[in-house]
Amino acid sequence: MSVPFLDVRIKNPDVRSRIDRALGDLITDASYIGGKEVQLFSESFGAYCGGGKCVTLANGTDALILALKALGIGPGDEVITVPFTFIATTEAITHAGASIRFVDVNPKTYTMDVEELKRAVTSRTKAIIPVHLFGQPADMDPILDIAKERKLYVVEDAAQAHGAEYKGRRVGTLGDIACFSFYPTKNLGAMGDGGAVVSHSEEILAKVARLADHGRADRYFHTLEGFNSRLDALQAAVLRIKLERLDAMNERRRQIAETYNKALINQSFITPPAVASYAKHVFHLYCVESSHRDQLQAYLQDRKIGCGVYYPIPLHLQPAYARLGLKRGGFPVSESLSERILALPMFPDMTDDDVRTVCEALRAFSPAVLS
Repeated sequence: MSVPFLDVRIKNPDVRSRIDRALGDLITDASYIGGKEVQLFSESFGAYCGGGKCVTLANGTDALILALKALGIGPGDEVITVPFTFIATTEAITHAGASIRFVDVNPKTYTMDVEELKRAVTSRTKAIIPVHLFGQPADMDPILDIAKERKLYVVEDAAQAHGAEYKGRRVGTLGDIACFSFYPTKNLGAMGDGGAVVSHSEEILAKVARLADHGRADRYFHTLEGFNSRLDALQAAVLRIKLERLDAMNERRRQIAETYNKALINQSFITPPAVASYAKHVFHLYCVESSHRDQLQAYLQDRKIGCGVYYPIPLHLQPAYARLGLKRGGFPVSESLSERILALPMFPDMTDDDVRTVCEALRAFSPAVLS
């Protein structure tokens, strides 16, 4: 039997019928931009993320760009982040006009190495972007301590971590502002693109909202040049309904992860992901490590089991950043992970048979099976 890497179809009949009705009402009313659905979702998601306020946007990349711009980050400034993440994180820094400064990741959690961060801060540093990668929060307390001491902003990249917790607190209101993506594959996914920022600071959010709407203070009165970055009402309606099931979907992800972990107990060629003691992981991705990664990938694909490599080239070695002059060996943990990590099937609608099929394949794997 085949097992897909992921499946974003809405299979819950109650959720599907509610979404159909909500979309039908919006189509009947021709209510596509702004309005009640956007307001309701914004309020609900902000509350879900620990009582913050929320501004919805067109996508997660815009969330990062506008967050930095709202904080006044621009030319001459430096923003610290990690090279083991999706390029949206660093694109935002460049599009804000600032310079990228990388620090390596922790080899166990795959999130920002705090000791490396301490050494990386310079007089030009204005912000830190810790990435809550694969659903695991970064170690935020020491990051926030460094930021407080050096008077830096902290922008959470929470694109893969909807509902994840750090020491009992949901990500989203741990730093100055947090950025989310609602791309369809995310733990909370729309039926298209979408994004949001969340913060306890109404001043910061007001700046984001103005930037996202052409810099306008009134319909035709613009205090600055902005952008056009709005979450449409159709996507907001989908997200509001799916948000009600997010905790249950995340719990299902954790159940699948635990089943995978048990299957790997006696597997010497595959290492399961670590969960930090401070974290409640939401397993946006379930990524294993193997020194035989390419063989494992081929083995699973031969058995029609979906899998994926995250990320095959760390950002400091991407052609897009050749201008930075960074060479292999500069961030050894990220480079090693790019050669070792493989993501296994992980989505909340996986059946028990799907999970069992993957587990049986994992138990039977050895490099010799393909030789």
